[in-house]
Amino acid sequence: MSSSFKSAARQQQSLLAPLEKKTLLWLAARMPAWVGPDHLTLLGFAAMLAAGLCYYFASYSSFALHAVNICLAINWFGDSLDGTLARYRQKQRPRYGFYVDHIVDVFGTLFLLGGLGLSGYMTGTIAMALLIAYFILSIEVYLATYTIGVFRLSFGWWGPTELRILLAAGNLVLLFRPMVTIAGTRYLLYDVGAVVAIVGLGIVVITSVIRNTARLYDEERLP
Repeated sequence: MSSSFKSAARQQQSLLAPLEKKTLLWLAARMPAWVGPDHLTLLGFAAMLAAGLCYYFASYSSFALHAVNICLAINWFGDSLDGTLARYRQKQRPRYGFYVDHIVDVFGTLFLLGGLGLSGYMTGTIAMALLIAYFILSIEVYLATYTIGVFRLSFGWWGPTELRILLAAGNLVLLFRPMVTIAGTRYLLYDVGAVVAIVGLGIVVITSVIRNTARLYDEERLP
């Protein structure tokens, strides 16, 4: 079965993708032999769990937001480098790698947004809505990967790395301005950011669904 499996084409066109690719290849060439892709996957996952816990602890001390940013950096290192290292060493396991990497992302995001919803910096209901929007986008991406053979890692200029940087910058802003005033009403800064993100994710999902449905309908027209 593995011999007939064909990996999907990876589509990565985010703003930092060219620089990130060079950086990851540089790191892969310098990884100790005892460090394997699975070690990096586990490191990235542990960092995401720790980020969720740090968000929770931020409800007691805002300085925990600095720890969240450190965890996000470690998560980038592990989550981004694991696949690059496997390809660099020519020790790829396409089905195993794809499945494990992305199921880990699902649980990691659950912990991250769960911790954020308990932090006091984002309303729990809005954090849940953002999580649902993320899961819907993930489902659409994975279905498109299977049916079309293209795995989209980014949408426009935005990819996982850019989102980590945006979240880290937002965490620093939270230290000084956790609330914003819009039309005379005060809101949590991250509630406003989450609503914008939910709308953006919704637009991306709807656009992708229409495009992919039209493409598949055209490619599988009935006589």
